[in-house]
Amino acid sequence: MPRPAVPALPPWLAHTLRTQRGPVPWSAVTRGALAAGPLLLAAVLAGRTSLGVVAAIAAMLTGFNDRPGSRRAAVKRLGVPALAGAAGLLVGTYAGQHTAPVLLTALLTVVALVAGGVSAIGPVASGAATQLLVAAAIGAGMPLPESGWQRALVFLAGAAWLLVLRIALPTSGALTGDFRFDGEREAVAGVYEAVADLLDAAGGARATARRVALTAALDHAQDALAGPRLRRHGGSAAERRLHTQYAAALPLAEAATALAWAGEEVSGRTGEALRRLAAAVRTGTPTGPLPAPGRSLPALRALDDALLHAADAFDRGEGADLHTRRRTAGDLFRTVFGGGGREYGLRVALCFGASAAVAQALHHAHWYGRHAHWYWLPATAVFLVKPDLGPLASRVLCRAAGTVLGALVFAVLAEVLPGTWGLVVLVAVCGALVPVSTRHFAAQTAVVTVLVLALVMVGGEPQASVSRIAETLLACAIVLIVGHLPMPGERGGGVRARLATAGSAAQAYLTHVLDEPRTSGGLRTPDGPRTSGRTSGRTSGRTSDGPRTADDPRTSGPRTSGGSPSPQLSAAVPAAPDGTAPGGAAPGGAASGTTAPGPAAFRSADLGSAVRAARWTLRREAYRTLAEARTAIAHAAAELPALARHTEGTDEVAALLERLVDTTTACAVHLDDTGRLTPRHIERLTALLEELTRMRERAGLGALQLPLPGGAVRVG
Repeated sequence: MPRPAVPALPPWLAHTLRTQRGPVPWSAVTRGALAAGPLLLAAVLAGRTSLGVVAAIAAMLTGFNDRPGSRRAAVKRLGVPALAGAAGLLVGTYAGQHTAPVLLTALLTVVALVAGGVSAIGPVASGAATQLLVAAAIGAGMPLPESGWQRALVFLAGAAWLLVLRIALPTSGALTGDFRFDGEREAVAGVYEAVADLLDAAGGARATARRVALTAALDHAQDALAGPRLRRHGGSAAERRLHTQYAAALPLAEAATALAWAGEEVSGRTGEALRRLAAAVRTGTPTGPLPAPGRSLPALRALDDALLHAADAFDRGEGADLHTRRRTAGDLFRTVFGGGGREYGLRVALCFGASAAVAQALHHAHWYGRHAHWYWLPATAVFLVKPDLGPLASRVLCRAAGTVLGALVFAVLAEVLPGTWGLVVLVAVCGALVPVSTRHFAAQTAVVTVLVLALVMVGGEPQASVSRIAETLLACAIVLIVGHLPMPGERGGGVRARLATAGSAAQAYLTHVLDEPRTSGGLRTPDGPRTSGRTSGRTSGRTSDGPRTADDPRTSGPRTSGGSPSPQLSAAVPAAPDGTAPGGAAPGGAASGTTAPGPAAFRSADLGSAVRAARWTLRREAYRTLAEARTAIAHAAAELPALARHTEGTDEVAALLERLVDTTTACAVHLDDTGRLTPRHIERLTALLEELTRMRERAGLGALQLPLPGGAVRVG
């Protein structure tokens, strides 16, 4: 007799129970143990306990942003929020000392409105806004003898101590050699492994998931390499090599995506070549012989050329562009004041302001008794309300459960620990547990609750477990009520804004691919049509691809139905002074592959490199914005039904955009090889664009006015 089907959990409950998996981050555990606890110990020994509490709080808040990655990325990810936190502590201290309760509440609400809008920019901005609001509440409510500027300086010192630990201490497995760039090396190596996984999955059911993992790996590597340089001159050769190795992975990722789109299975030997490249990135050793794939298809030929280019790039290490699009001040302004930023700002301002108002009323009504820490209420609301930190319902449930558990555990420990020194040890232990507890928000909340209550007792206040539970539950109720109130404008604006950004990026990418001039297929160098031979000991049974002629389809640019170069492309690519066409062809199109490369060949190579660089930048932007939209959609779908219904159907639009970007990538690879699109490419593009046109109103997308192939390129 078959078992009855188990009913699926609602999304909001499933998200609440979900736990992240992974190895223990021992490096982060070490930093956590050496951060808040030693700072507090030093202050107690110096007789300045209150300053030690502020420094420990700064180290704790900074530790929330201490995630895996490179040291250069950590400077921005930890440093910018720390500066915002110091500013918030300064403003909050003077506002709390010199303004009336009503004016203070209004001021905190305005600050929250701005901080909420800024949070829509990205993770670093969101972390900065969070620390700004939390520190402002602490500064306004925590009774400390120091002035505002002293608190701010100590806050910066506590955050800087953790940042120094992050930069100076080696990560796990990097105890020998130059470990300054171990985060960058691991990130770049992860890209090559992700490409290998995608090639292994090509033609199978897991190809889409592997492509998503490749996007995440590329995003992580881009972020790891894009931070500030740790030294002005030291390690520049290593940095250039890592940049080159990352850039060499982009054409490999492009070819692998095209193969996955076509559903073509690839030999396992090809994946092994990618894993050898990943090992070479980690160890700095030569790649050794790299097996070459077959060349029976355009995508396979692109993969073979990309492998050849990667092997050569590993030898040279001359440095390369990261292919990132810099966001202008206008872009940031539109993000903050656009639909997503406005909704985000209003939601944070209402919850933070309401929590501050209730806390002020209860505080001045002496409901707190001797426990003058009303700031707990608005500070708790900040961690609950921010949409980019997770679904509201999940965070409320986890926060409530974690606070109750942590407060009960601390109540027991407070009775058995030997005074101040025992509490200092408890702070150090909790600091070490924070990186491990991030696997589930309830566990993290429990650890942080114990840490905060220990800091309060070290500061001279009595044990406050009961009031901490009451204030957290009250904050949860306020956030749930205010978070579900009707808001001006259309709900789900944050999701739609990210989806619209992804749609614009996909449109720019597709337009560029269909319009870009192509000098010829394959990767070119200034020395000729294709690089002959294989570097780094790579063997494939061939020493040269041989000269290319006009009859070789891989040297044909986009053509019209008459077979001559497209007028649009002829105008974009200037002819040589001798009248020959770019690439060495005579004006009539006759082959000239036997002549030595002249100035036109160099211009052709430069143009081809610039075009591909622009294309890879647009492709990275399209996939990155889609990943961000997917994350926002997943968070919105896990809300309670009253909120989740406002973003219904957006996941279908995101899936369509992903298929469109995948198809665009396949078109780019095919055009590079043959200069023509097949009927399959045309039909797939047309179908996707028509379906997106029908669904764009649901997602808040504008009209996608895209030039369908047929004019600039010919259907082959």
